[in-house]
Amino acid sequence: MDPVTAVITGLGLAGAAGLNAYVPLLVVGLLGRFGVLHLSAPYDSLSDTPVLVVLGVLFAIEFLADKVPGVDSVNDVVQTVVRPLAGAVLMAGSLGIGTDLPPWVGVVAGIITAGGIHATKAAARPVVNVSTAGVGGPVVSLVEDAVSLAASLLAVLAPLLLVVFVAGLVWWVRRIWVRRREARAVGAAPRPIEPGSYG
Repeated sequence: MDPVTAVITGLGLAGAAGLNAYVPLLVVGLLGRFGVLHLSAPYDSLSDTPVLVVLGVLFAIEFLADKVPGVDSVNDVVQTVVRPLAGAVLMAGSLGIGTDLPPWVGVVAGIITAGGIHATKAAARPVVNVSTAGVGGPVVSLVEDAVSLAASLLAVLAPLLLVVFVAGLVWWVRRIWVRRREARAVGAAPRPIEPGSYG
């Protein structure tokens, strides 16, 4: 793995961990278990059966908790520690394979990447729950899980496609944000007073 690919892979996995800590850990562990990915020590422990079982259970808990309005916000508080740590492990592992950078660089970059995405997710979820009366939370959570899985797989199997995927995702989110702003601006605009109308 060349240095550029190692950085892209690490950032992709760390970013995925910011949405769901256990998805990229499971992806890396399972790919290592089936021989698709070579994991060096100590990261090869992710492919051990006990570790995979624990990660699977934690993923199931996270998956369910993140679909319940109110509980999802509590879960985000707990994950404030878990997601950045997962990002640190994944980023450090990737840089350790493809670059000569010291491990602490990967740890710091992983914490910042995963932590930043987690903070955005945690701040947005209460807004989504309130604005949709709790209906939008589970839908958004499913989208986050799907994005985390797609980013994890692309980061390991097709890093260059990950760049395209992220660019498309950013474009899509920005488009939605612009449309919402325009809709709010139209809704907030004062209506013209028609002739013969008083107040």
